[in-house]
Amino acid sequence: MGYSAALDLDHKADHPGEGWPERFSDDPRWLTAQRVVASRHFVRSRLLAKFLLYIVAETLEDRKTNITEHRIGVLVFDRPPSYSSINDNIVRTYARQLRRRLAEYFAGEGKDEPLQIQIPLGGYVPVFEPAAPKGAGAQRPCAAEPVSDAAEPMEQAERETAAHVLRPEWKRYTTLGAALAAYSAMLVFATWLAVHWQGVRLPAGPFSDPAKPLWTALFGGPANCYIVPADAGFNILEDLSHHPLPLAYYVKGGYADMPLPPIDDHSAEDLRTQQFTSFTDLQIVSALARLPEFNPERAILRFPRQLQLDDLKDANAILLGSMSSNPWAAIAQGSANFRIVNGDTMQAATIVNTKPEPGEAASYQSHWNEPSHETYAIIAYLPNLGGSGHILMLQGLDVAGTQAAGETLMHPEAIASVLRKATRPDGSLRSFEILLRSRSIASGSAGADVIGSRIY
Repeated sequence: MGYSAALDLDHKADHPGEGWPERFSDDPRWLTAQRVVASRHFVRSRLLAKFLLYIVAETLEDRKTNITEHRIGVLVFDRPPSYSSINDNIVRTYARQLRRRLAEYFAGEGKDEPLQIQIPLGGYVPVFEPAAPKGAGAQRPCAAEPVSDAAEPMEQAERETAAHVLRPEWKRYTTLGAALAAYSAMLVFATWLAVHWQGVRLPAGPFSDPAKPLWTALFGGPANCYIVPADAGFNILEDLSHHPLPLAYYVKGGYADMPLPPIDDHSAEDLRTQQFTSFTDLQIVSALARLPEFNPERAILRFPRQLQLDDLKDANAILLGSMSSNPWAAIAQGSANFRIVNGDTMQAATIVNTKPEPGEAASYQSHWNEPSHETYAIIAYLPNLGGSGHILMLQGLDVAGTQAAGETLMHPEAIASVLRKATRPDGSLRSFEILLRSRSIASGSAGADVIGSRIY
């Protein structure tokens, strides 16, 4: 866990000069951080002080790879190790507050500081910049709004909100009707997101994001990029009928004739005709729309039942879900090394490793019906069918696996070495595949590790 994991962060947030390694005592970066957390901008916000001291200490200890959203959530905000940073946004919310408070401090009370601390967008590793010489005309960060002397109002309320509201999880359905209603609302919101983000672009920060070449390739060129979420209704039809449907029959609308056990006609008709997707896919779509490289003029949200074969010949695409919920994954993974192969039941789905390398297994399977179990996922960036673009696939053996793949791409520290090896000197990206292992706890992902990769 690193040195800071063993420290009493609560105590040091209240007593910023105590308990840290002695070698920090003369480091100007640490002295600057101490003055920051002792200022009026931070003195009443214990959590912001903890946040800043943790990331600065880890940086000074040369452990920047430890500064991840998940570790911050656990060590600073007391989240359990199993928590999902996609479902619980407390770190991102506080990071926005922290960036604003730092800008306010260095624009006012700390205007004479020789060093300034910044946290570039897209990560949590602090950057220490020498202050611009007075009279040089450089602009300092602008204060967003005046700081109140009242206690930080968001701390308790926000922690309760993040703990109890912002943790949606996928569960097996207790009633089919409730699931359909939930899916309908989710897809409506996903569509709203796609429209809402038209023209809304977040500025790119001065940081080195290993995934930047990937997003630039998908969104930065002249080609469209289809974002294709899972067809959850089709997934339910397969479960109910115990009959997997190949892509060719899916394209022809074969789901309309799949045999079903006795259910009411209205629910059966909804499953066969309505566009239902998963909340995990909604979260991934929302995260994609927040990327600095996201281009709303080129991104097209397309439901799998409306996708056409030609769309995968001359455009980029992001396919979410495995064949059981997004049959287009079957054609995209045809030449891949890591492939998901469906069995007779959901539990029988397997990731096949076509050409295992030393230390790798020939196949990987998840024990879906156990509350806590290992699960596996694939991130694959492969040529499209026409060779003119690429298809990015996020596939999991279960929903927790797909969640792990999406979470890993949005916070790519775990796969940074693979992405950098896949990046050519000119900045373009080679095709690659990454095999992830995660732990599913109550259908939610708890972290991910790379256990296999291929770069072409």
